[in-house]
Amino acid sequence: MSYKNLRIDYDDSFAIITINRPKKLNALNSETIQELHEAFEELDSEKETLVIVLTGSGEKAFVAGADISEFSDYTVDEGVQLAVKGHKILFDFIENLSTPVIAAINGFALGGGLELAMACHFRVASDNAKMGLPEVSLGLIPGYGGTQRLPQLIGKGRAMEMIMTASMINAEKALDYGLINHVVSQEELLDFSLEIAKKIANNSPVAIAHAIKVVNAGFKTNVNGYNSEIEAFGECFGTADFEEGTTAFLEKRKAEFPGE
Repeated sequence: MSYKNLRIDYDDSFAIITINRPKKLNALNSETIQELHEAFEELDSEKETLVIVLTGSGEKAFVAGADISEFSDYTVDEGVQLAVKGHKILFDFIENLSTPVIAAINGFALGGGLELAMACHFRVASDNAKMGLPEVSLGLIPGYGGTQRLPQLIGKGRAMEMIMTASMINAEKALDYGLINHVVSQEELLDFSLEIAKKIANNSPVAIAHAIKVVNAGFKTNVNGYNSEIEAFGECFGTADFEEGTTAFLEKRKAEFPGE
């Protein structure tokens, strides 16, 4: 499938999605959000794709925010529907994807861009990256999960300060806060992310999908994460991956997981 605003490249068992709107600093418009949904859905269905890396084109921006020109004249109802649709088809969709997603933040990740990165399973940033949620400076609040995911990642007080001041933080502070996992140079960013992807790919994709689901369960209201873990743990015993993993361990060889 071809996309107007995205580029998809493959590297062994990994897919790299590049948001390709350099003149707009890769800002998210409705068309790009829809294309991202379709791309993630397609890649998640491909058994041979074990990890997805998401990044932006160029060296200035991962995603510099939402395309404000699209919604500057929206009504209350239109604003609600904008957020509802975005959560459903992209941000929550990525968070709950069974294929691991690494955000490779190659520059500005602001507003919807930071929300997109936070929806990924974890984040690596280049040393020139800047992150923030500036929505209150526009008379808005983050609408794609930022008020929920940011406190989960960095704590309530720091999240409140970032949101209320509309301030950006650099990569080193983001690392100190726990917002990102690693900081590397711009030149190393993709290779470093792919090295992590290779480590993930050594393990059972079925078990990883269960782990993603169960970790997310612990952050959901009215869901007992411990019970979810117990159920998923038990389900793993019925998989071909469990049989291969334990057999390979006992035979002192590298496991070749079938992904079933």
